[in-house]
Amino acid sequence: MDYYYAYGEDSEFDEKPPKSLKTEIFEWLDVLVVSVIAVVLIFTFFFRVVTIDGESMENTLHSGERVMISDMFYTPMQGDIVVISRNTDNSLDPGTYSEPIIKRIIATEGQTVNIDFETGKIYVDGYPLEEDYTKNLATNHIDDEIDFPAYVPENCVFVLGDNRRKSLDSRSARIGKNGMIDERYILGKAVYRIFPLKKMGGLD
Repeated sequence: MDYYYAYGEDSEFDEKPPKSLKTEIFEWLDVLVVSVIAVVLIFTFFFRVVTIDGESMENTLHSGERVMISDMFYTPMQGDIVVISRNTDNSLDPGTYSEPIIKRIIATEGQTVNIDFETGKIYVDGYPLEEDYTKNLATNHIDDEIDFPAYVPENCVFVLGDNRRKSLDSRSARIGKNGMIDERYILGKAVYRIFPLKKMGGLD
């Protein structure tokens, strides 16, 4: 009878010489460098970090908080929080109009927005929005040049801040094209709050 021996991973035939400290350090450095490069590439091509400046998105976002935004394969959707490049002088404060703004998409192309300025209720295509994220209601018209109901043209969105009484948004002709934001000026969707750490998490 023939006997065969199967040597497992603990066999003396599989033993490898221990790595030197120098080799282990180089391996860890290699992993670290690759990780740093990966993070840089991700933040360069997939995500950007934006710092909130102002009160217009309270109580959802507060001044000084930081969020990650992404425009990869992005299609604007109702309810999204987006960062917008200012394509016109839409600032309440002179000299700051070049800074991007952050707002919430209320309606997309082909939809019609109406606002009851007595109650502050928002209607899209005749249906009232349930907005538990707002700090206050849209009882201020802002700009008589914008007529409601307002139709959202092709490749545009209608946006509002969650702090309706302190937000310059699609209720004003000073933002976008008569209040409508061309989708080309959307820098990205805010997907994750990274600061402060105690509030870190996804955004609704």
